[in-house]
Amino acid sequence: MPRKIYVTGIGIISAIGINVEENYDSLKGLKHGIGKLKNLKTIHSNSFPCGEIKLTNSNLAQKLDISIGPDFSRTALLGMLAAKEALHNSGLSNAEKMNMGIISATTVGGMDRTEKLIRNITLENRNFIISHVCGDSTEKIADCLEISGFVSTISTACSSSINSVMMGAELIQNNMLDRVIAGGTDALSQFTLNGFNSLMILDKGHNRPFDQNRKGLNLGEGAAYLVLESENTIKGREDKVLCELTAWANTNDAFHQTASSENGDGAFLSMSKAIENGGLTIGDIDYINAHGTGTFNNDLSEAVAMDRLFGEHIPKFSSTKPYTGHTLGAAGAIESVFAILSLVNNIIFPTLNFDTPMDEMSVIPVTKLLENEKIRNVLSNSFGFGGNNSSLIFSAI
Repeated sequence: MPRKIYVTGIGIISAIGINVEENYDSLKGLKHGIGKLKNLKTIHSNSFPCGEIKLTNSNLAQKLDISIGPDFSRTALLGMLAAKEALHNSGLSNAEKMNMGIISATTVGGMDRTEKLIRNITLENRNFIISHVCGDSTEKIADCLEISGFVSTISTACSSSINSVMMGAELIQNNMLDRVIAGGTDALSQFTLNGFNSLMILDKGHNRPFDQNRKGLNLGEGAAYLVLESENTIKGREDKVLCELTAWANTNDAFHQTASSENGDGAFLSMSKAIENGGLTIGDIDYINAHGTGTFNNDLSEAVAMDRLFGEHIPKFSSTKPYTGHTLGAAGAIESVFAILSLVNNIIFPTLNFDTPMDEMSVIPVTKLLENEKIRNVLSNSFGFGGNNSSLIFSAI
């Protein structure tokens, strides 16, 4: 029998809060963080609202109680804050961190530093470009947490951090580690804003997942991490267990570099395989935290996949991206935290801004806050460019 995996700590920073409590209060209060850019300097600051965290890098460093040099990216600072909170909430002692690994995901790495230096590289500052590498933020988070064992970085587009959680679970199940802190971090940058603008999938207003009149996504930034532990390590600390990570699956439909399959093949496979791997049936899923970006292609593809899998019995589902924006590599971990908050509090956070059902599919997300729901199993989806599709299932204990 494979070892069970439990979540004992969560940490998060996003446009709607700098910790778990603030994020939960914003979700319950239907308070979004989408607005005009303040920290990121770009010609598009008045054109595209984003889920920006209104703290400067200096503010973030102050909260971490550290001094920073030019080699500290915003991506690293966001990750350090969220990971530190997750570890603190788990209640682990320094001794219990000994056989612990860290897996962190990112797509932009230290792009925010590179953009400031690339036009004026000198002998004095060229070494700081090392912060551009995705693994640099992981190394800095590991140093912050004093984790020196297994350290790894994942970058698979928008499924990155959900894949880091899956990798952590596999390491525990195969007795390679007892504990893993896994998640992801991404900061806003000119590069990503310009890139998504070139794809013509940015909404100049607030994003509207699964709405007939959706026009695209809002970009966001943030970080989130989960502390995963085996059933052996939680003995004596059962009060710290939030939920079980029951199952997971990753698939690739190899359909297109950026578009999702029109038949929802990748999403269908990742959801169905996760349910199968967990020994569950489609009737066991009580809520789906959908990928739901607000783009025409993604939402229709995901809706088709849910219809193929669940038929007339699609569980209640919603997208939380209208709160935070699409945080790219951090999205899977951020939405995993939201899924866990739904599970432990028996609450479903609604899809903001929804008004008109899609013409092609008669699927309607949850549009009002639902409390006192009986939630046993939550399915959380993250789908990335290149057809990399991943799903996690969290279960009540």
